[in-house]
Amino acid sequence: MPETGDEREAYDAVAAELTATTPATTGTMMGMPCLKHGGKMFAGYHHGAMTFKLGTPEHGQALALAGARLFDPSGQGRPMKEWVEVPSAHSARWPELARAALRYGGSDG
Repeated sequence: MPETGDEREAYDAVAAELTATTPATTGTMMGMPCLKHGGKMFAGYHHGAMTFKLGTPEHGQALALAGARLFDPSGQGRPMKEWVEVPSAHSARWPELARAALRYGGSDG
């Protein structure tokens, strides 16, 4: 499904809110815009979806969303097991998932 631009705006809104209210910063890793804490990426924007490094129970909850899947940045069947890619159909959930990812992936896990 082609991106409309609304997806990036939704990511940018999440990034702006988190950087304004938490110690998170923006950057680029793996060729994608991302959110970091202490130099560690905990969320990012990839082809119209948002990716999150999550622990339990949020990891399972995110994977249960329709269209969500383990994040495979290479596209070669080697997903990053802690990372979930959540499509823009669930962009209303992105802020809460980003906060959960900050708690989990932006710390020592």
